[in-house]
Amino acid sequence: METILVVDDEKNYLLVLSAVLEEEGYEVLTTVSGVEALEIQKSSDIDLVLTDMKMPGMDGIELLERIKERDPDLPVILMTAHGTVDKAVEAMQKGAYTYVLKPFDNERLILYVKKAMSIFQVVKENRRLRSVVESQYRFGSIIGKSKPIRDVFDTIQKVAPSNASVLIEGESGTGKELVAKAIHFNSPRRDQPFVAVNCSALAQSLLESELFGHEKGAFTGAISSKKGRFELAHGGTLFLDEIGELSANLQVKLLRVLQEKVFERVGGTRSITVDIRVIAATNKNLQAEMQAGRFREDLFYRLDVVHIVIPPLRERREDIRLLVDHFIAKYAAERKLSAPVKGVTQDVDRLFYEYSWPGNVRELENVIERAMILCPTAIISDRDLPKGFRSNVANALDLEGIPAGAKLYDTLEMVERMMIQRALKLSDNVQSHAAELLGIGKSGLSQKIKKYNLEVGPKS
Repeated sequence: METILVVDDEKNYLLVLSAVLEEEGYEVLTTVSGVEALEIQKSSDIDLVLTDMKMPGMDGIELLERIKERDPDLPVILMTAHGTVDKAVEAMQKGAYTYVLKPFDNERLILYVKKAMSIFQVVKENRRLRSVVESQYRFGSIIGKSKPIRDVFDTIQKVAPSNASVLIEGESGTGKELVAKAIHFNSPRRDQPFVAVNCSALAQSLLESELFGHEKGAFTGAISSKKGRFELAHGGTLFLDEIGELSANLQVKLLRVLQEKVFERVGGTRSITVDIRVIAATNKNLQAEMQAGRFREDLFYRLDVVHIVIPPLRERREDIRLLVDHFIAKYAAERKLSAPVKGVTQDVDRLFYEYSWPGNVRELENVIERAMILCPTAIISDRDLPKGFRSNVANALDLEGIPAGAKLYDTLEMVERMMIQRALKLSDNVQSHAAELLGIGKSGLSQKIKKYNLEVGPKS
């Protein structure tokens, strides 16, 4: 139910307006002073303010100005007598939605209220969507506590306020587009478009039209003019994923846009100027591509003003448990299950830690989503994992890597130390949990921790 705040020092008007507006289905709050109105605005979710112009103390115009300082979009309708119409016009110049003359026509007043309310509902929905987007993509929501991912956070924070081009490097599934969006939504361009293009998803002939647009008749099937992604991203950010797949011809055209901010549509002669920030991503080694003559050196250095390397999941294993908890919470909330999955068994924890994750975070998310669909209980076990997952877990100990002259006792101590460190990491340094994972007693674990001089947390 939408809420209207009515402000008038004449109590009869408050009674009349309350009755009229409540009959239309609105919740009505009333007060006789501007000062009290501001207190109500601070503590309540108001959708419209209907205020008298002439009141003792704070008048309608001052109240309007104070309201707009707090919420520039909140609609305010002023009520005024004939003698203060000039003041009402002044108020509209300061942001009032409209004004009505006293004594007012009820139907006309309701019409104004409904129109102002409908506009504000659109504003509120846009605020909600923007809040969701910003919450989803701000760098604080990229899950991880490991040193490599904290380094990524730090770079995002530093580069976001600038207009510098960014080159993001990482394997498939590591979250390159997520990082690009985090940069955009923490930048001054956050209210402008974020436009993404996968350079490997289209044939190079189609990609040119997709990037730069085309004019009517530029090629067979071009029955009308079309804006390209560069134009659509004007004022915002253009994300070029898999930039290493660009043809030599498109590399030249992209270089020109980066240098001059100007391009022409396919089949066109008119130069179009754009204001964009370019973020590119690749899972290739572009320096190796340059040496092989497949990627232009000048384009590389235009794109690589700031370089971000996203570590593969196998290099930040301490983040796996955080990601697992995040994805379980995400899909539990989406499906609103009556008996949602709440966690994984210790065995699954161990398997996840030992697995190499060639598909990175994307693969982990898919495994969790699948397991939550198939899991008959509140805890995911290895029976809910993809077929053969356990057999694909790499052997943590590389026997071939042990020197031929290594002594058995020294090697066993090395393995024991590694297993204790892994168990402590999996259990967030809680010794009782680590002892369970290792299948030994807490006192035995405590002695081994002292023996190897390991840093740990609480015993239980």
